[in-house]
Amino acid sequence: MRVLADALSLIRTGGLQMRVFAANSSPRPDDESKTALMLSHLVRGMREAGAEVEVVNLREKKINVCTGCFFCWTKTPGECVHDDDMTLEIYPKWLESDIAIYATPLYDLNMSAYMKIFVERLIPMVEPYIKAREGRFYHPRRNRYPAVVLLSVCGYPDISQFECLSESFRRLFGIAFRDEILRSGSEALLYSGKLAEILEATERAGKELVTRKHITQKTLDIVTQPLDSAEVTAHLGNLLWKTCVEKGVTPQEFWDRRMIPYPDSIEAYLSIMRYGFNPEGAAEADAVLQFDFSGEQEGSCQIKVLKGTIETAMGTPYEPTLIIETPFEVWIEIISGEIDPQQAFMEQKCRAEGDFELLLKLQDWFANYKRRSGR
Repeated sequence: MRVLADALSLIRTGGLQMRVFAANSSPRPDDESKTALMLSHLVRGMREAGAEVEVVNLREKKINVCTGCFFCWTKTPGECVHDDDMTLEIYPKWLESDIAIYATPLYDLNMSAYMKIFVERLIPMVEPYIKAREGRFYHPRRNRYPAVVLLSVCGYPDISQFECLSESFRRLFGIAFRDEILRSGSEALLYSGKLAEILEATERAGKELVTRKHITQKTLDIVTQPLDSAEVTAHLGNLLWKTCVEKGVTPQEFWDRRMIPYPDSIEAYLSIMRYGFNPEGAAEADAVLQFDFSGEQEGSCQIKVLKGTIETAMGTPYEPTLIIETPFEVWIEIISGEIDPQQAFMEQKCRAEGDFELLLKLQDWFANYKRRSGR
């Protein structure tokens, strides 16, 4: 079976195994980086489609900055004067690849410092002479250029934030630029119910790059889909940062402690619950949860869960299956894991009326805040 799989892979790639070089320029460790998260799934798809993929974490390599000496243009054409990991290891692998993936977080609307140094050190690839094409001047290439794929993430809620980075890569690499995978709202993505769908589509994008040479628009639409309205995503992001500031924790400590953004309104609470909804855990569900809040935020709201779907509403438009009466701040401490729910009910800080068994299912229905697989 393995021989057959290898044979099919060779057929798909035109008789030769496709070679892919992936440069990850995030300064964060892989278990903290959303860039690495997206890249790992893209690479998984490419490998499953038969490509040979090597991932290089630039933060782990010794890559000197370009000094502008132009030795690579004059004294040693095509060869850099620096005797470092870029010259001895990375550049040769990049040069031999069919596709080069440039994975970078969005920093100041452009690429990270690690990526900028890497790109600048590719200057031996071009000659010093200046030519023109369609009204634009450029340096001609010495060798065949790997096809370029850009992958980037940012915390901003709107994809328009990538415009500067995208244009930079299009101008830098010209006709070699093949595709781009851009994911906004990256912090919110980790506790979004759309995380699994987006990562699955990212793997599919990797397969399509190998088998089709391009990513289909249908796949890109899934990868780049909004998590919510830009305004809601931005507000939840601000709540996350506010929680980190008030609790004195970094974002990574926030995730490690499995915290949630502290909502400042009932509407924000409902948004957070939508983000944390786990469709798989609620696949058999059919219930309406009603919350009658007192304390910091007074009012009622409902969450309707039906066979893997969720609807939220202010007020009480549906017939409730379970009614929970509680001070707002107490309930937030419960879902944040700061106090024990059983103890809160025993001390009558909370009261419930209706199907009490639903209380045991809430953790499965809203498990995205607690899960860390795929991070």
